[in-house]
Amino acid sequence: MASSNLYSILAILAIFAPSILATDYVVGDDRGWTINFDYQAWAQRKLFYVGDSLVFNYPKGAHTVLKVNGTGFQQCAAPLDSVPLTSGKDVINLATPGRKWYICGVGQHCELGNQKLVITVLPSSSSSAPSSSPSSWPSAMAGPGPSTSAATTVGTRFALIMLLTIGFLWMLMA
Repeated sequence: MASSNLYSILAILAIFAPSILATDYVVGDDRGWTINFDYQAWAQRKLFYVGDSLVFNYPKGAHTVLKVNGTGFQQCAAPLDSVPLTSGKDVINLATPGRKWYICGVGQHCELGNQKLVITVLPSSSSSAPSSSPSSWPSAMAGPGPSTSAATTVGTRFALIMLLTIGFLWMLMA
């Protein structure tokens, strides 16, 4: 009986842990998706993992969000078949690891260097944690190493898993 309960608890934990661990990053924090903001500096202070989401907040009609490739990012040009996000609260789930590029398609916002974001998405934090050595991080993260907020995010994720595991085991023993 106890073994059956343990397997059930572990299955539930395996299902819900990725969503509990996922982080919603509001692009630009309290400034949102706007002009005159350094999105590259903002992104370098964060670690993005598969399962996390980017939230682009902006006044509806003032901006758009376009996902582009590296060339489109450099040239501020979206593919002809791309559909801009325009809701003012666009949420993009980071489903795969790798480089991701986003631009604003309104006026000259991208061309002026204002609304361009490039990030590197790492594999899910539940399957691999970043190395403690900054030299082994992706080149987009190069620099002084993780910020306190990035380290806190990883620590918070680990703490949540541990608390859930301890809580479920405690319930099993009761």
